[in-house]
Amino acid sequence: MADASFEDGREAPLNLGALEEEDLKILSTLVQDAVFPVTEMSWRASERRFALLVNRFRWEDREAAERRGRAFERVQSLLVVDNVLAVSSQGVDRKDKDLVLSLLSVDFKPDEDAAGHVLLTLAGDGAVRLAVEALEVSLRDVTRPYRAPSGHAPDHGD
Repeated sequence: MADASFEDGREAPLNLGALEEEDLKILSTLVQDAVFPVTEMSWRASERRFALLVNRFRWEDREAAERRGRAFERVQSLLVVDNVLAVSSQGVDRKDKDLVLSLLSVDFKPDEDAAGHVLLTLAGDGAVRLAVEALEVSLRDVTRPYRAPSGHAPDHGD
């Protein structure tokens, strides 16, 4: 009898959280190459919450799509950072409502105690830096997967 594989399971939307740096590395991998309009960034200071509605490449499905010869997929996902005290950015023109950004990584730089900074690194030398009281990040798929408009997986030269 063969081991179970990912394809054997019921495909379900992702709903993951990160409270530690190791967990955040997994979320970062899943949102790598996510694209989003600048208008889909939201900071609610009174709720201490920063959110992005992104169109993420479904990295967890890449091998199955290649093996079965079917289209690569993207899905809309909500990336939420809680406990946010302040937000700053560089290389992001929030006034350009047509600007589309690409997320390269999400990292945590700890300070003393549980506080630190969540750094969202963007393509083209842009970044968003979130000062947080404690690390709390979630990623939740909010739509059904759809065919990736480019028809191929993001290329990192590998």
